[in-house]
Amino acid sequence: MAIVKRAEGRAYLAPLVAFLLLFLGFPALVNLIYSVSTVSFENLRSPSLSGLGNYASVLVDREFWQSVSFSMRFGILTALAECLIGLFLAIFLAPLLAKRSFLMAPLMLPLMVAPAMIGLMYRLVLHEFAGPVPYYLFLWFGDSPAFLDINNAFRTLIVVETLQWTPFAFLLFYMAYVAIPLDVREAAELDGAPWFKILWWIELPLMLPTLVIAFFIRFIDGFRVFDNVYALTGSGAGGSTTSLSIYIYQAFFKEGAIGKAVAASVMLFVASLAVLYGLNWLAGRRRR
Repeated sequence: MAIVKRAEGRAYLAPLVAFLLLFLGFPALVNLIYSVSTVSFENLRSPSLSGLGNYASVLVDREFWQSVSFSMRFGILTALAECLIGLFLAIFLAPLLAKRSFLMAPLMLPLMVAPAMIGLMYRLVLHEFAGPVPYYLFLWFGDSPAFLDINNAFRTLIVVETLQWTPFAFLLFYMAYVAIPLDVREAAELDGAPWFKILWWIELPLMLPTLVIAFFIRFIDGFRVFDNVYALTGSGAGGSTTSLSIYIYQAFFKEGAIGKAVAASVMLFVASLAVLYGLNWLAGRRRR
C-alpha cells in the first residue's frame, strides 16, 4: 500500500518536475554555459568555452560595482521606507477599514499599474521643461529643482518606487494586524497596559515574521529594479542610476557582451538565492 501511495505521489509530481526542468532548468543550464564561454550574436548556437574569464571581467569592472552599490542602496532604502509607511498605514487605518472595507480597493490602485507605465508617467510629470510639477513650483516659488538630474535622480527614484509599492507592504501588514487574536489585546487592556506598550510588546512581535518577509521581498525586488529606473532616467548621467539589471541589459544589448552579461546575471541570481536561503534559515530557527 505504501509503495502504491509513493508511486501515486511521484505521478502527481511528474508534471511539475517536467515543467520546471523544461522552462527553468534548460535556460539555467544554457546561461551557465554562456557565462563560461566566448559568445556573441554571431556564434550564439556554438559558443566556445573560455573558462571564468567573463566572471573575472565583471568583477574588475568599475561600472559593475557602481551598479551593485546603487542597487544595494536602492533596495535597502526603498524596502525600509515601504515597510515603515505600510506598517503605519496598516495600524492607523485598521479601525476605518474594519467598518468600510471597500476603501481597500483604491489603496491598491498603484499595484495595478505596470512599473514601466509608472516610470513614464512620472517622467512626464517631473520633466524639467514640460512637466507640470516643475512648472507650478517655478510659478509659485520662483524656482524648481531638476528632479531627474544627477543630484536629485536617486531620491526621486526612491520616492517613485515607494509610492508604487507601499500598498504591497501595507496589505501584508494589515492582514497580519487584523489576524492578531482579540483576546490577547483585551487581556493586555484589562491589565492596564497603554496602547503603545501593547503595540511594542504584543502586536509587533506577533507581526514580526510578516515584517521580515515583507522587507526581504521588497529588498530583492528593489535590488533587481529595472522598469521604473529605465523609464525615468535610464543609466543616468555618468552611470549614476545604473542598477544591476540595467548594467546587464546594457552589456547584453548595447555592448553585445553576452557572456559578460550572463555572468553578471548568474551572480545576481546567486545573490538573490543567498538572501532567500538566509530568510528561510531565520524562519526555521524561529519555528524551533
